Amino acid sequence: MWMLVMFDLPVNTPQAQREATRFRQFLLDRGFEMNQFSVYMRFCGGQKTFEAHVKAIEQNLPSGGDVQILQITDKQYERIRVYSGQTRRQARKNPNQLALF
Repeated sequence: MWMLVMFDLPVNTPQAQREATRFRQFLLDRGFEMNQFSVYMRFCGGQKTFEAHVKAIEQNLPSGGDVQILQITDKQYERIRVYSGQTRRQARKNPNQLALF
């Protein structure tokens, strides 16, 4: 399954900018990849992994703005259509196994 985190955070003050940057960096440190601006995604091997990431995100929410978490299955992810300009690109493939570093 896949986890998408979408957010709309205020950046109108230096403090708000720091919080937005801290949240984005937190997502990157947790293994998320930026899909689009303010849309980050990560593969989760199962429901327990998904719930663990949700808890971590809840503990690191910025003080303002909106954060939405979406869970989609591999089958739903496989049907994503990606366009770059007017050209359709191939969607990313699901990982076959967990890579440990």
